[in-house]
Amino acid sequence: MSTSCSSCSGGQGGSQGGSHDAGLSMQDELIKSTLAKIRYKLFVMSGKGGVGKSSVAVNLAAALAAMGKKVGLMDVDIHGPSVANLLGLEGGLEVHKGELFLPKQYNENLSAVSMDTLLKDRDQAVLWRGPMKHSAIRQFIADVMWGELDFLVIDSPPGTGDEHMTVLKTIPDALCVIVTTPQEVSLADVRKAINFLQYAQANVLGVVENMSGLICPHCKEEISLFKKGGGRDLADKYGLSFLGAVPLDPATVVAGDLGKPVVLMEEDFPAKEAFLEIARKTADAAESSLEIASTIHT
Repeated sequence: MSTSCSSCSGGQGGSQGGSHDAGLSMQDELIKSTLAKIRYKLFVMSGKGGVGKSSVAVNLAAALAAMGKKVGLMDVDIHGPSVANLLGLEGGLEVHKGELFLPKQYNENLSAVSMDTLLKDRDQAVLWRGPMKHSAIRQFIADVMWGELDFLVIDSPPGTGDEHMTVLKTIPDALCVIVTTPQEVSLADVRKAINFLQYAQANVLGVVENMSGLICPHCKEEISLFKKGGGRDLADKYGLSFLGAVPLDPATVVAGDLGKPVVLMEEDFPAKEAFLEIARKTADAAESSLEIASTIHT
């Protein structure tokens, strides 16, 4: 996968500009062909960092895969990718017939692509600006052989920047899953994210409240460490679906360090049950999304 800025044509002559335009047109056709084979595209985002968005994306994808769905997981957080670590994936991408890249296979139903799968040194900083990130995200779709998928789960960086605009422009039928924590400092940023999605005329599938209370590892009782209910209140205020709440659970941290989603752990944990229920609600909501209008379209 090229790290050159194929989306920038500044300084090119006429013939080079024509070649550039032809290249973009060809890439557009590849993207269209790839997306046509994917039934639902879930764009997981939040207004701020530190809300466990990547953990939600990974466990949502793994839970959908455990339900028998064919799932791809695409990490478009160029500067701080974490999907590969959370899934314990190592090594680079393999090339299929010298043309397309094969996503890293986690299990029979789940595969993933992350910036980490393209770097020789995962500690290497990626010093890219908007055009480079725009080009890379398009290549994640066009140059990767995703095949037939039920779901493509897209993990995004915090905020509402270049990556988010590129995804929404490239995948106009993406269904957005908004992740928040219950406290006001997170909800304030999420309200800005919802405003951004309204401006972009995006489809919002629903809201997930992460870190909703703490499950004591000893007595198993719930402690309202960061309070709870803020995500549901936010969803109600904006007329959005509330997909569920995930408690703070030490098992999630342990599972992440092991490179295994908590939903795939053998033992039953509160977070595992919560993620499985969210996956079921998400699948149901996605299936009905084709029959109802987006709640935020004007």
